[in-house]
Amino acid sequence: MKNNKQFMQLLDKATNFHGHLCAGQIVGVRIAMLGLRQLGLFDPLGADRKKIVVFVEVARCAADAIMTVTGCRVGKRSFKIIDNGKMAATFFDMTTGRAVRVALQPDIAATIVKKYPAQDEKTAEKNAYMEMMDDDLFVTQDVEISLKDEDTPGTPVSKVRCTSCGETILDKREVLQDGNIFCRPCATGQFYYTQDLPVFEPLEEELVL
Repeated sequence: MKNNKQFMQLLDKATNFHGHLCAGQIVGVRIAMLGLRQLGLFDPLGADRKKIVVFVEVARCAADAIMTVTGCRVGKRSFKIIDNGKMAATFFDMTTGRAVRVALQPDIAATIVKKYPAQDEKTAEKNAYMEMMDDDLFVTQDVEISLKDEDTPGTPVSKVRCTSCGETILDKREVLQDGNIFCRPCATGQFYYTQDLPVFEPLEEELVL
């Protein structure tokens, strides 16, 4: 792939976006190129830009590369992170309903060690991702994706308020309990953050009756 002009251009673009060149940028660009090619989408930033939704299974460097190549974005609801910790992504064409999942070969780590025995792990990975053929690096398979209206790109399909915290909930992410609407954290009591409740000290001039 290192002699492929389009690949090198996309890799340079991804590297600039991500901030540095790493194995994740190389493999991410290749995953994206292969996934788009399998779907017959060759103009992701132009004519095909509203057709593509990508599900990326890792919240690591490769995600930035896939985002760069496809033009998909979290804010546009066309880039979805399903963090399984796996170097894989599924490319979905909303106009045809076809979806293709691209993943690294399960035994790729052992293959790289055999192919580049004298190199350290990071260097070997970079060289493998630059030089190996698609069929040796990746497994591709047709899969089925069913997108609900609230998960598709576009404007929010609903807006409601949480009975407990009062914050707005978009796109049917609310939970209904005993006839009341709650956001998921308030419904479950599970928050990804902790918060300190304010402590109010009485004013010195405040009269105590």
